[in-house]
Amino acid sequence: MSTPIITLDLHGMLREDAVKAIDRALRAADRTTYQIRLVHGFHRGTSLKNMILEEYRYHPKVLRIAPGDNLGVTVLVLREL
Repeated sequence: MSTPIITLDLHGMLREDAVKAIDRALRAADRTTYQIRLVHGFHRGTSLKNMILEEYRYHPKVLRIAPGDNLGVTVLVLREL
């Protein structure tokens, strides 16, 4: 996935499935990738958003976690531009 921004749609996924998808994207991210944009939604609760904050806060590839352009998006920043 040689792209600067990877976008993952996590709608409808269970926690375990979302973790697998995010981990797969992190493994696929190369030095040209600087963000993984996670679209999790917010109308059905914040369980995926909370999981992202818990599971990836200290991940070695994640520089920081930032809010997206709306409440249903969270961004894993892998490096600054």
